[in-house]
Amino acid sequence: MFDIIVNDSKGNRIQTFRCPVNECTIGKARDNFIQLRGWRVSGHHAELQRTAEGVFVEEVDGTVEVNGEEVERYGPLHTSDVITIAGYQILVGMAEKPETEGVDIDIFGDEDEEDEEEFDSLKTVIGVAHHVELDESDEVKQTLEKLKHDERFKWRNKVHADLLEMMDLRRTDVGSMDEATLRKHVAGMIKEIIEGMGSKLPEDVDREQLARDVLNEAVGLGPLEELLADDSVTEIMVNKFDEIYLEREGKLQLSDITFSSDDAVMSAIERIVSPLGRRIDESSPMVDARLKDGSRVNAVIPPLALRGPCLTIRKFSKKKLTDEDMIRFGALNDAMVKFLKVAVEQRKNILISGGTGSGKTTLLNVLSNYIPPTERIVTVEDAAELKLSQPHIVSLEARPPNLEGKGQVTIRDLVKNCLRMRPDRIVVGECRGGEALDMLQAMNTGHDGSLTTAHANTPRDLISRLEVMVMMSGMDLPSSAIREMVSSAVDIIVQQTRFSDGSRKVVNISEVTGVEQNIVQLQDIFRFVQEGFDANGKVKGHFEATGTVPQFYEDLRARGIPVDMSIFQ
Repeated sequence: MFDIIVNDSKGNRIQTFRCPVNECTIGKARDNFIQLRGWRVSGHHAELQRTAEGVFVEEVDGTVEVNGEEVERYGPLHTSDVITIAGYQILVGMAEKPETEGVDIDIFGDEDEEDEEEFDSLKTVIGVAHHVELDESDEVKQTLEKLKHDERFKWRNKVHADLLEMMDLRRTDVGSMDEATLRKHVAGMIKEIIEGMGSKLPEDVDREQLARDVLNEAVGLGPLEELLADDSVTEIMVNKFDEIYLEREGKLQLSDITFSSDDAVMSAIERIVSPLGRRIDESSPMVDARLKDGSRVNAVIPPLALRGPCLTIRKFSKKKLTDEDMIRFGALNDAMVKFLKVAVEQRKNILISGGTGSGKTTLLNVLSNYIPPTERIVTVEDAAELKLSQPHIVSLEARPPNLEGKGQVTIRDLVKNCLRMRPDRIVVGECRGGEALDMLQAMNTGHDGSLTTAHANTPRDLISRLEVMVMMSGMDLPSSAIREMVSSAVDIIVQQTRFSDGSRKVVNISEVTGVEQNIVQLQDIFRFVQEGFDANGKVKGHFEATGTVPQFYEDLRARGIPVDMSIFQ
């Protein structure tokens, strides 16, 4: 095994390779281990050979220079030797990993008196410290990991390129196949390609894993397929092709899974948005979409994303969560659940407020379970995420403009339209603009029991945000009229928060009681009282009732409807 570093004519690093076999070919053809571009590079230009004496370079079908002199065969090579092929500068070194700790690393294995000079030369090339113990050599480990990474993607890219060539030669009509048929067909071709490589493919390469990787990248979402199948992952963030973060239990961590290139990320994005009739290109470099399981997707590509295509996937649980799950997670307690159930059943207008990733949509899904199955529900969303279990549902989704900039249908257009669809309940995924005015008007004109979410840090902030969003509608309304509209339309505000330990909790359930002195009045019914952190950094605290009984509970009791008043004690 030996390492190869390819620089351009100015000495700038292009790529690092690890050759796991004794012969490594260099040239323009695809079957070379190191593929170089340029009209001066022949199909099979040269070959590097490892022998007992060391590594030799041999001319095959092109000019090869070592240290400025043309050679037919030269070796054994030292790290100070510079191989020049068509302007490319190639450096070679052995990098065997020591088997025992505390042993000085002889990287080149030639054990001659020039080792010291050779090692110092390699330090400047790959940044490896000289004479360090294995358990302390972070730089050596990083270099070896980088080489393994490059080697893995070298074979993946080669099989992928051969697959595309085979599909082209066989004129495979992928458009006429369903997903299952296409995956089966492509899997067979990949197996054929890998078997055809025979001994060229190193023994330490996992053939089954290689086949899965290429299949996922060719017809799926590449390395993201593994993360999407992992139920413990709640969010996936691709910052660039080789930098993927994920969220587990509310905490971010860097994944060791990467794409092979920016083009592979672009292919994954296009596979997501194309079936939905949406597009992403330089003229429209941002898009919101969803996966088949309802997971939310946002993508941003260059020129807006400077480091390469970015992809963010907010996963949703495959199991539909219930109020019992929310209690078990510690998001709220039994008394709060009972109160919210009565509020939904009694057709109170409820707004769920919170920051990004605080669990607003999840809570909205849970509350929707309390809507009676006999009612007609119309949902309005930017990208469809809600999963309601009732039988009588109409789901509407906004549409971005087409290539000519026409055909856009906004959330506000859909909210206006759904008023003509005879809804018993209107559920809006999120209010973020002028649609807030139409939502408030619907709540005020007989469409009680509506549910929606909005971004805000506290219930008081939500009142201010609603006022701003109504102003965004373009209607020149005075602040006093907007506040009167808000106070008469909104009954309950549920405030959700994500804490520093990743936990999500309902921190306030507040009732809107009216307007006094031009200020919308709120009173807390339930709240979460934080008591610090435990030894593991988890938030400690408890839920409590404030003792205030909401007005509509008093009305229900006055009408003879039995209600549980003990939850407010």
